[in-house]
Amino acid sequence: MGFRLFKPAMLALSFVGLNLVGLSAHGASERNKSDLVSKQAQMVANYAVAQYEKPMLARLKELVTYKTFAQKGLTPLTNPEFIEFKQALKSLSEQLGLSYQDDGYVVLITLGEQKRKLTIVTHGDVQPANSELWAQDPFILDMTTEPGKLIGRGTEDDKGAIITAMYAMKAIKDKGIKLKRNIELMVYMAEESDWAPIRAYLKDYQMADYTITIDAEYPVVTAEKGWSKISAKMPLFETAETDLALPRILEFSGGYFSSQVPQIATARISQVTQTQLSELEQSAKQQAQMAYHFEADGDSYLITAEGKAAHSSTPEDGINALTHLAAVLGKVDWAKTPASMTVRFTNELVGLGNYAERFGDIAYEDEFMGAMTLAPTIIKQTDTGIEINLNLRRPKGKTPELLTEQTLDALEQWQQQHGVELTDIETYWGKPLVVKDAPHLTTLLNVFGHYTGMDSPKPVSIGGSTNAKLFPNALSFGPAMPGVEYTGHTEHEFMTYEQFILNLKMYTSAFVELATMP
Repeated sequence: MGFRLFKPAMLALSFVGLNLVGLSAHGASERNKSDLVSKQAQMVANYAVAQYEKPMLARLKELVTYKTFAQKGLTPLTNPEFIEFKQALKSLSEQLGLSYQDDGYVVLITLGEQKRKLTIVTHGDVQPANSELWAQDPFILDMTTEPGKLIGRGTEDDKGAIITAMYAMKAIKDKGIKLKRNIELMVYMAEESDWAPIRAYLKDYQMADYTITIDAEYPVVTAEKGWSKISAKMPLFETAETDLALPRILEFSGGYFSSQVPQIATARISQVTQTQLSELEQSAKQQAQMAYHFEADGDSYLITAEGKAAHSSTPEDGINALTHLAAVLGKVDWAKTPASMTVRFTNELVGLGNYAERFGDIAYEDEFMGAMTLAPTIIKQTDTGIEINLNLRRPKGKTPELLTEQTLDALEQWQQQHGVELTDIETYWGKPLVVKDAPHLTTLLNVFGHYTGMDSPKPVSIGGSTNAKLFPNALSFGPAMPGVEYTGHTEHEFMTYEQFILNLKMYTSAFVELATMP
């Protein structure tokens, strides 16, 4: 059989337009928001946009070109991409009249000469990108494929935020605003891969009066789930003689990195009858949000499933290619092979849900933080077995000890049921963050309410895990809007141009307000 393509209409992306949260001047006036932010802060914000809209975009275009993702054998201290990226930050800092300090894994860009400070935390590293899944090179800012969008790796997470913060600081400097505390932009170079260097750095770091991270969502994030994982290996084993005549799954794999819901998954099958192949094809067609390719390859068939990538903290925003392909393959009675048992593991312990509904008793939720999420993000064939990696985000409410016990119980029951002994079982339960009584919460909510017209914005919780966890009373403030799908870590990362400019206004106003408070 030749190449077959089943590509039903993909799920249409639905992005909440800025007008839906009341961004019109008329809406803001009706809600009497003008008194939420000082006239001084509004003046500087308007100046920032009028003066630096074009230069800011040009600098974002430059920063996106640096491939600042983790590479085996290199660190941000030895990787040429990081070295050149930091040089670009230094050059821009000097041009803008900001002080620059390179502390290795951490860069500090500062405005002011006060003893007290406001710290703005962000990161310069990004996730890798699969160039085959982008309309253009992901490391070249794409403003033409979808007009109005700034598409490229790092535009939302976090190079767009870095540029916005630096030009906000420049506008404040231009206007000669009398600061009562420095504005210090901290750019960490390994947020996506290694938190050990920043933990060590912070031991001797003077903490600020107020700390903001600009690596999450609006209005203000006061709680983050804990980044967590379950991993195991399906060992290699010989297929029993009684199964030798049955159809076989020879390979099953997918996923690009651990914090991305996988967009692509593949399986190689053999010894299938035409009837069985038709059943698989019909099952694939029923998944209207997925695209499937069936291709004959010698005595086997290669099945490629394409879903939709998403940040693993919000698996509901994606369409997991691994779980959907496993569901299709579950329609056939396969010989017992490592790959077929991995498919069975995926179907029986995960399924198509996002909230650990099938994984024993580990599912739970918190009233504010929401439910535990679980997503298979990497299943990888190796010479010694098939590695299975599940990414979870846990709210407060259960201890790591209880979650480990419940995980091991679920795995033990599954292994006994199927006569399979998994190896290399590991669990990790990150600590959830809950910030209470942060002194700058009201100021940030006021800034957001003023510029969006949203009535009485409230703090929110996210599934992501940012460096805010390492700072006392740190709050996250953007750059993504509530109700809008977050695209960082996806293969279609972008920020709208409108949001880019709105962020400049809100960051400028927030910095002025907090840096001039008594």
